[in-house]
Amino acid sequence: MLGNLSIVHVMLLLVVAVLIFGTGRLKNLGRDLGGAINGFKQAMREGEQAANASPVPPPAPVAAQQISPPPAPAVDVSKVQAQDTHHQA
Repeated sequence: MLGNLSIVHVMLLLVVAVLIFGTGRLKNLGRDLGGAINGFKQAMREGEQAANASPVPPPAPVAAQQISPPPAPAVDVSKVQAQDTHHQA
């Protein structure tokens, strides 16, 4: 639908907008829109400069720690021998 707009249509829309809102409001709207675009461009430039100026250093490698297995549970040898004699019988 918007692809079918010609110069005549755009001019007619601008005339209607001026009649409805007046030149003062349209001027303020254009100034506000231009200021917003300039602020956005400036923020983008500052962000790029900050990213290029101070790159984040890579994290320090973590030293590998030797992990020992947990200690074996204490076993009462006399009970184990008693269980073995019961199973053999």
